[in-house]
Amino acid sequence: MAGPVEEAPAAASPRDGITEEAASPAAAARSRGFWLLGEDKSVHKALGGGKTADVLLWKEKKTSAAVVGGATILWLLFEVVEYHLLTLVSHLLIAALTILFLWSNATVFINKRNPDVPEVQISEELAVNIALALRADINKALVLLREIALGHNLKKFLGVIVALWIISEIGELCDLLRLMYIVVLILHTVPMLYHKYQDKVDDFAAKAHVELCKQYKVLDAKVLSKIPRAPPKDKKEN
Repeated sequence: MAGPVEEAPAAASPRDGITEEAASPAAAARSRGFWLLGEDKSVHKALGGGKTADVLLWKEKKTSAAVVGGATILWLLFEVVEYHLLTLVSHLLIAALTILFLWSNATVFINKRNPDVPEVQISEELAVNIALALRADINKALVLLREIALGHNLKKFLGVIVALWIISEIGELCDLLRLMYIVVLILHTVPMLYHKYQDKVDDFAAKAHVELCKQYKVLDAKVLSKIPRAPPKDKKEN
């Protein structure tokens, strides 16, 4: 009798992870967990997961449109019409107070209820939470600046220098008001587009990450490793 026929090895399939794409550096970076927001972190969670995230992702379309429309109107008033902030605030307050004052006095003659003007106050809890959040962010920034000033982290130093240079170039191109308007538009477009094309963006970011790592290694070997650095301080033993 003939012996059992040996089965030929099955061809590699995309599910086996042995495709050419999986063998690429970008796919390797993705397999090691390189994701812009983390493998298990959605765009909604990255934006806080609350109503703010819903507005930025246009899940609350009316609110999102109102924010963008209001920012656009303010930009037109200040940049095109050349209105001044103090003048605008004063005129709005004059109009609002005049309307409410006349309305309140007119109710006496037409026998209607006075306008319901809500009492707005900033709670102590809100003020404390804002102060604590600002304190935490400022302390993180100060720690980072101290670490850079002591010369312990060359990579962070270069990153901060590049970021500050980009900010200075942006400041040369536009003023603060226009920059704030651009930031509002970016916050209401980039998260939404990234949420829609997250996989494609992460693939591109993985490829860019691999290439940047290669270039940094070359730069580190030829230039950065030859720059003298401050020795790290020894930790005190308990």
